[in-house]
Amino acid sequence: MYKTFYKLRVNPFEITPDPSFLFPTPRHNEALAALYYGVRAHKGFVVLTGEVGTGKTLLVRSALQLLQRSNVAFACVFNPSLSPLEFIRYVAGDFGLPVAGKPKDEVTLALNAFLLQRHRQKLTTLLVVDEAHHLSPELLEEVRLLTNLETSQQKLLQIVLSGQPELDQKLDSFELRQLKQRVSLRCQLEPLTLEETSGYVLRRLHIAGVPQDSTLFSVAAVATVFKHSGGIPRLINTICENSLMAGYAKRAVTITPEIVDEVAHDLRLGVISSDPSQNKNGGTRLSQEQEKDELLRAVKTLLELHDYLQEMKVSDTTKSSTTLSQGTPEHEPYI
Repeated sequence: MYKTFYKLRVNPFEITPDPSFLFPTPRHNEALAALYYGVRAHKGFVVLTGEVGTGKTLLVRSALQLLQRSNVAFACVFNPSLSPLEFIRYVAGDFGLPVAGKPKDEVTLALNAFLLQRHRQKLTTLLVVDEAHHLSPELLEEVRLLTNLETSQQKLLQIVLSGQPELDQKLDSFELRQLKQRVSLRCQLEPLTLEETSGYVLRRLHIAGVPQDSTLFSVAAVATVFKHSGGIPRLINTICENSLMAGYAKRAVTITPEIVDEVAHDLRLGVISSDPSQNKNGGTRLSQEQEKDELLRAVKTLLELHDYLQEMKVSDTTKSSTTLSQGTPEHEPYI
């Protein structure tokens, strides 16, 4: 829609993790090097953590793209909500092993034979678990047991765990101390700085066909994007994508801070309706501002109800007084 208007070859701000759009900040380069080295050097466990939208999946896919050149076979688990048997079957199946319907011991034997065969061929085998912060302690222990598949010299299976900071908290728990001790490398992604955000936006636009000296996004607009996104790449993409659509609708040659502000407002960025913590009854605890608004509305309703009841009381008293003063009509009997 807006590609023709802005003379773009591709959409520059797709949120799908395309390795060709990887923006190499020092932290991303360090994490990419750690992933590559950890797998190629057969270090066993490598852990990658980062907040939501910081580019973990993109970084893992970039590492896999590099590792494929070295004939590294890999299995990827993107759904951590599995039972231990489902998990081991999924892993073996992703390596191409016929394990449907087989019990866990047979699946483990088949996987071990596969790993030994690749080891004899001096080939590396990798398991990547994305969204690993959702893994239960039981399943994390199952992952640890996979590293017991080894020779006297090295591990047969290299494992990368990628997840949000909650993964670090799980690994710090007492019950998973054995798994924590087997982690040989850790890397963490952080949000982009303002300078990095500017480079990130310009690089994506350049890949999409925009000249490097273009002012499609003004300097102030990029600063506004950073303000609303907090340097989170996924939010940067969402804001910029919608800003280009809004700019196209306005026939704006340059994306201005006003357009970005309007988009951020429409996307409700920064709006948090509730506290994630739960109260004792399992419900969601309202924020302080919401509680204040609810209290004010309740007080207002009570005052209106009080005024209404007072009016009704006065009205009833007046009617009663009028009736007594007039007396009882002759044609009406006493009760």
